[in-house]
Amino acid sequence: MAMHSTAAFRSRPWIAIAVFAGAAAAIVPHLMSRAGRNAEALHIGPHAPTIVAAPTDADGLRRRISELEERLRERAGDVSAAVPLADALLRLARATTDTRPAGRAEAVLKGVLKEMPAEYNALRILGAIYLSEHRFREALTAARRARDLRPDDAWNYGVMGDALVELGDYDKAFEAFDAMASMRPSATAYGRVAYARELRGDITGALEAMQIAAQSTPPQDVEARAWYAAQLGELHLRRGRVDDAAREFRRAAFLFPNYPHAMVGLGKVKLATGDRGGALELLLEQLKRTPTLDLAARIGDLYADRGDRTESERYYQLAEDLAGPAAAQTEANLALFLAERGRKLKMALSIAEAVAAQRADIFTEDALAWAYYKAGRIREAAAASQRALRTGTRDARILAHAGDIDVARRRAFPPLPSNISAFRP
Repeated sequence: MAMHSTAAFRSRPWIAIAVFAGAAAAIVPHLMSRAGRNAEALHIGPHAPTIVAAPTDADGLRRRISELEERLRERAGDVSAAVPLADALLRLARATTDTRPAGRAEAVLKGVLKEMPAEYNALRILGAIYLSEHRFREALTAARRARDLRPDDAWNYGVMGDALVELGDYDKAFEAFDAMASMRPSATAYGRVAYARELRGDITGALEAMQIAAQSTPPQDVEARAWYAAQLGELHLRRGRVDDAAREFRRAAFLFPNYPHAMVGLGKVKLATGDRGGALELLLEQLKRTPTLDLAARIGDLYADRGDRTESERYYQLAEDLAGPAAAQTEANLALFLAERGRKLKMALSIAEAVAAQRADIFTEDALAWAYYKAGRIREAAAASQRALRTGTRDARILAHAGDIDVARRRAFPPLPSNISAFRP
């Protein structure tokens, strides 16, 4: 399949590849390889490499990790054990929202690379590990190095694109995704097509591509199937199709019990259907298993809606504690959490500015815009908000913020009456 030109995919809602490759991808399941934007925030999909021979449910992952750790203890530097171990650890990190397995995966691969600097299979996965740790520039460097060693490996273009998306360089990111999908239209490639379309505001197209990704995933890759089902649920919610969303979130939870993305999604479904008590109960149970800023914030909001200030404050403080110190923030989630709830606004702005100095993705720009807005710096808020809208996103939060900021801008800087000269003496 020929690669589309950069001009071609700048000029239309992203990627015609799905039209041409859809049938092949749906019939022939391709082995898969990232975070979300949003684990707490990596959006693009499974990062694990193309090693799916072993089951990837929770028990299967833990057994696999134990077996491979034992092999490495017996034979340090065994690449045939180190690479699949890194794969399993990355999957476990995503399935539990615990960053420690990713750190262990990095240590394993760096041990291999210390002895064999040119070991390609270890190098290509290292970029995905850096992505999971939000070290996006290092991920991009590692992926480009691996790409230069083997330009025909589609995996490297996916990791490059993921890093570029997180840094806000969308044109180059989409070029990398286009190259990946042209070379090997796999489940992982279609997951990236879906996210690119979502960024462009094409939710229907994103849903179509994500469905192909789900259908193209090997049956034994349970964790990836759960991830794709949860992403389908999120896209259905964005289209207002609550029943379809509930079905996909239940599917994800069936495939991988207590999968964080599925459980949070089911909480959103309960909220959408007016079952606030059920949502609170579900989220409280999930918080015990996978404590995150996002979960604690959602729970705090539910208590605030009830008028329970004591409990809402308790969970808001927990959200701050779970996020860690301001100086350690690599994304703007904490800044947005604080700004949206009118908490520690100086800290919120400081975090948002620091993060925005390192990355320019639309979600960081939105958090920066809202922090400026809450600080009364309307002109700067408006500029950041425009940058957050630059891809054509239909993200509800970004659009709501943009609307409020535009109203404030018009009030603060009303246009001159048409009969008054714009030139000043």
